[in-house]
Amino acid sequence: MADAKKKSKKTSAIAQAEAKAAKIVNDREKAKAKAKKTGVKKPNGIVKYFKDLKSEIKKVTWPSMKKVVNNTAVVLIGMCASGIVIWGIDSALKALLKLATG
Repeated sequence: MADAKKKSKKTSAIAQAEAKAAKIVNDREKAKAKAKKTGVKKPNGIVKYFKDLKSEIKKVTWPSMKKVVNNTAVVLIGMCASGIVIWGIDSALKALLKLATG
């Protein structure tokens, strides 16, 4: 009795999967027919990429020149400060090493 229930569950699951697959195929065929009817061609990958790129570039908020200069100055000052700190630590460790080795 339990085997019959398991078998009926499996067959119903297979039937559901087949119905979903048939619906997907049917939807794809409808989309292809609609595209043919309207004359719309599916763009190839490169063309689609550049069209998407163009639309995304339009959405970008570009900073002003003043902001760019200000941010660049902050980065350069931060790099110089980091360099000085690293140089100081290196010099201190070198002096300690010289003292320890004699």
